[in-house]
Amino acid sequence: MTVTQHEPVTSGATATGGLPTKVQACGITPTHPRPTGRDRYTISEVAEHTGLSAHTLRWYERIGLMPHVDRTHTGQRRFTNRDLDWLSLVTKLRLTGMSVADMVRYAELVRVGESTFAEREQLLTAHREDVRQRIAELQSTLDLLDYKIDIYADARRASERF
Repeated sequence: MTVTQHEPVTSGATATGGLPTKVQACGITPTHPRPTGRDRYTISEVAEHTGLSAHTLRWYERIGLMPHVDRTHTGQRRFTNRDLDWLSLVTKLRLTGMSVADMVRYAELVRVGESTFAEREQLLTAHREDVRQRIAELQSTLDLLDYKIDIYADARRASERF
């Protein structure tokens, strides 16, 4: 399985990472800048750029999460900027807690093409709701921590007065 089609870029890609302008306006920039003027990277260079291990990159390719990665005549993988864009998306989805199975499903839908826009939207919308619920839970936990810290800080200050 390979991903041969990528997400449409509706706001135009930029030369500094290929992210849509809308995404860049949100303050999302590539974590690891790429060498300028290049579009072919070894697996070790991609590992360095993304923070993912070479083992993880090979696994992503094996399970169908990575698009087809070109190879040299000797069989070495050569990743492109487009591959790095895809890995950036996958890394963000993983960071939000999306399961590998859902990410693979998403990659499969991307492979099929435009006819799956509605299903992709549905998958991402459901995941966004999960993320929002987790954020709310974390905010509630943070509020509780702040409350407890305030109690201890007030008690410490009161004991220092005497």
